[in-house]
Amino acid sequence: MAESTGILITGGKVVNEESSAFNDVYIENGKIVDVGQNLHVPEGVRVIDATGKLVIPGGIDTHTHMELAFMGTKAVDDFYIGTKAALAGGTTMIMDFVIPHKGKSLLEAYDRWRETADSKVCCDYSLHVAVTWWNDQVKNEMEILAKERGVNSFKMFMAYKDMLMLQDSELYAAFSRCKTIGAIAQVHAENGDLIAEGAKKMLSMGITGPEGHELCRPEEVEAEATQRAITIASAVNCPLYVVHVMSKSAAKVVSDARRNGRVVFGEPIAAGLGTDGTHYWHKDWAHAASFVMGPPLRPDPSTPGYLMDLLANDDLSVTGTDNCTFSVCQKALGKDDFTKIPNGVNGVEDRMSVIWEKGVHSGKMDENRFVAVTSSNAAKIFNFYPQKGRIAKNSDADVVIWDPKLSRRISAKTHHQAVDYNIFEGMECHGVTVITICRGKVVYEDGNLKATPGWGRFIHREPFSDFVYQRVNQRDQVGQPTAVIRQPYEGKVISL
Repeated sequence: MAESTGILITGGKVVNEESSAFNDVYIENGKIVDVGQNLHVPEGVRVIDATGKLVIPGGIDTHTHMELAFMGTKAVDDFYIGTKAALAGGTTMIMDFVIPHKGKSLLEAYDRWRETADSKVCCDYSLHVAVTWWNDQVKNEMEILAKERGVNSFKMFMAYKDMLMLQDSELYAAFSRCKTIGAIAQVHAENGDLIAEGAKKMLSMGITGPEGHELCRPEEVEAEATQRAITIASAVNCPLYVVHVMSKSAAKVVSDARRNGRVVFGEPIAAGLGTDGTHYWHKDWAHAASFVMGPPLRPDPSTPGYLMDLLANDDLSVTGTDNCTFSVCQKALGKDDFTKIPNGVNGVEDRMSVIWEKGVHSGKMDENRFVAVTSSNAAKIFNFYPQKGRIAKNSDADVVIWDPKLSRRISAKTHHQAVDYNIFEGMECHGVTVITICRGKVVYEDGNLKATPGWGRFIHREPFSDFVYQRVNQRDQVGQPTAVIRQPYEGKVISL
């Protein structure tokens, strides 16, 4: 059933990344038609009173893994349940990852993901594609994906040895290809060789529980790989996006690189901003295992605050969740060996509230920066701004009515996700989604979801995002090394 043709949102404060203003918003046919005072609208449109509330662009979760088959099992949040939960939390678009098996076609994997997702998604979505092996076929398929299939980001793993991990020479080749086709190179930055050795060492010492997961991949392993990825990317002048920045030391590497002029973006996730890795030492195995993800949460309890500070001042750029949920009985595959615990945590539903609580409510960032890190910056980096990430004329009507005065307590008992625990269990969050509008349709209101599987569309992204590539292209023009012109050497040459 179609919604009434138009929606008028009155009395709220419209918040974009650069400014806030009290304005009305008129929506029709899935688009924002006008923003301003005393708007002329047709009779009979639905009026939503947003007095005392904020009107913000729908959230964009840059990093999800819905129904991912991983470590012998499959994530419990599928594209239907996962996107439904996203809408309840004020997120109106997700970006998921196509992960082809080693030796398999990227295009076939992409088609399979599209087929799975298209009929289930309740909100708009897009896809990053992982490069898990390297040869000429992969190189050619990357170009087809960028030119014809709406993909402008490719993810390379530096961890998961013998499964997904690429060597440095392959990273160099993949980054070079991204640069040629106008894509953004993404990396999972951890030193896979050191992790493999560390895991063997922990198990040989009799450490089999979830704490072994963090102990075998300490934060130096993340910081080293982050530095290496930035070095390789800058050697080919390719823009780099570091997914799930989890530690202070890795975040500092990204921050320093940005200050040294590198075109690099860091993505902390809700889990790393809202909780920490002390849970791995919890006496209850199931509790400890529910936090296992790669890279792990860090046991230094000052980490979330540090990451939030860097996110607030633009050293880090955007937020995702790495939502990849496995139930307790799935995690129990690793009850006697931490290396067999499926990696992944929840977050797609709670990201907006966690970031508001830890960022805005705590006084670290303002409402405009909140919009930037939850929505606008993602749209700019991945090249669908201002279609998304903005409350403005002609933008998609992905709009959230946000009540900064309301609060809610996060719990697995009340969340909409399929997973049977919540890593933010018991957290009190100020800032609550009251109404979610996705492409002009009210899909969440007063705690009730009206989500339709298949309502979401695939968002096709063009390569060469201006926000990312302007500096890159300029550097190509002015920064090419040139040979020194000199007289040829006329002297003697030793004979060998």
